[in-house]
Amino acid sequence: MANASPILGIDLGTTNSLVGVVDSGFPILLADAEGSRLTPSAVHYAAGGRVTVGAAALRQRALEPARTVTSVKRLIGRRAGESEWQPVYDLKALGRTPAEVSSDILKHLKGIAERALEIEVSRAVITVPAYFNDAQRNETKRAGELAGLTVERIVSEPTAAALAYGLDKLEENKKIAVYDLGGGTFDISILEMREGVFQVLATTGDTQLGGDDVDRALGEWILQSSGSSSESLDAAQRARLTVAAEDAKKKLSTESEVTVDLPFFLSSGNLSARVQRRDLESVARSLIERTRRHCQRALLDANITSSELDDVILVGGSTRMPLVRQVVQEIFGREPNTSQNPDEAVGLGAVIQAGILSGALKNVVLLDVTPLSLGIETFGGLMNIIIPRNSTIPCRAGEMFTNAVANQQEMLIRVLQGERELAKDNWELGRIAVPFPPGAKGSARVGVQFAIDANGILQVLARDTATNTDTVLEIQNSAVDVDDEKVEKMIAESVDFAFEDMNERIWTEARLKSEELLRAVDEALEQCAGLVPEDEVEKIKIAAHDVRHVMQAEPHDARALKAANQALDDATQQLAVLLVERAMEAALERKLS
Repeated sequence: MANASPILGIDLGTTNSLVGVVDSGFPILLADAEGSRLTPSAVHYAAGGRVTVGAAALRQRALEPARTVTSVKRLIGRRAGESEWQPVYDLKALGRTPAEVSSDILKHLKGIAERALEIEVSRAVITVPAYFNDAQRNETKRAGELAGLTVERIVSEPTAAALAYGLDKLEENKKIAVYDLGGGTFDISILEMREGVFQVLATTGDTQLGGDDVDRALGEWILQSSGSSSESLDAAQRARLTVAAEDAKKKLSTESEVTVDLPFFLSSGNLSARVQRRDLESVARSLIERTRRHCQRALLDANITSSELDDVILVGGSTRMPLVRQVVQEIFGREPNTSQNPDEAVGLGAVIQAGILSGALKNVVLLDVTPLSLGIETFGGLMNIIIPRNSTIPCRAGEMFTNAVANQQEMLIRVLQGERELAKDNWELGRIAVPFPPGAKGSARVGVQFAIDANGILQVLARDTATNTDTVLEIQNSAVDVDDEKVEKMIAESVDFAFEDMNERIWTEARLKSEELLRAVDEALEQCAGLVPEDEVEKIKIAAHDVRHVMQAEPHDARALKAANQALDDATQQLAVLLVERAMEAALERKLS
């Protein structure tokens, strides 16, 4: 580390949060034990007092919506009832304040960093929407302190995004707009970059506008299109509907139509609706149009016209919606810049600000970029990207993997380069075999880290976490020294075969899930024989039969298989609860005996 006491950069988001640090002079975002850099901003408070944060908490939302807190950023620093949006959970009943819930998320992020860095950390920079008032900023700072962090600075999200965008443009003079539409908040900022100095000229926004509102509006539309009303829904149904609407919204960024299926959702039976992109845009347009006046106000406050801007940067997951990009283009009269990862730009900027404060980013030198993505082959023959193409080097990234089948004695890691969805269509740079003791599926844990140094040398490190045994493969120059013609050919093929490749990936992922589900259901039915009502067992068997039927059908229908998987998943919810109860009873008996 460049500093014995590093400062963390944290994006405390409405939907997702990130944590990172400057390592060896370069800003990096840190992944959790599952290899994910994005941590859902969700906290589940179990009746017994157990606190769960992140993806595991989010999975509880449909089962226990009253105990699962999401989008708490919309409530922080506000008096009861002040927020336009009111959640299905009651923080007072849970004995928590918004700052305390936020502190639980921050504790989790702090833990991710400490595991990755293998040292204790106690300092952080935390981002907030530019339009947060003093109360909201102070409560965010208090959340950090409750998590055991000294908050060195609260940074506005658009400023952080501008830092991420401008780190390799320090010598340039530019005026840019940062349009940040996240899960719960919207910001627009006009900034001027001059010789490495970032000055905010104007900022405005809406702390009660974001992707969450689109999800709820689309959920309401889905319900109405099926002839139902939201008035009769309980909290669990509302949560399921919102999750389904969010999933549909994400898919409609790349697809023109999706089908939403919610088995046994209503007393009258299943809920099924076809949603086209134009339906989503019709529902969302009034919400997205609310950003227009803020953009115009920011330009007016900055005393510039849109034609004087050098760039309009899109930040926040909601900017992936084609409608948002269209509206932004209309407002500013130019194609928006989508070069930044909308989910990670703010987090990366927070890390850069932290590095500046700690002195770790005194002399930043940016060199080359990776011309093609680097990754490994995962179960099912898919390409799993570790470092995306055009990543600035030096850089590093990693993920955690586990054994896909029982009694596996080693993991073969094939290092790949390319842009295709299937491993067989990319170039193999090398391979590592990592041995480990045979055990149950998921028992082995192998961390894989890719690091490209300033000389273009790719080093792949694989670590068996049980024994802390490292296997290292060094690949000279292959990471960046690729013939331009080959790069162009690979990229052209990735475009030409994009539809077929994506269909094959979706089908493969759905098939793998089907196989896993069917094995788990068969085992669960055997364990709970006689404990589940016959009509419930029959429903499960029918759903399992449907999955097997679709798996065997030709041609492959990925959408139908995903729907069948979801139906089986929903049909076995009570069975899953029963299994958990039995496991807890068995654990209690062992403890008492």
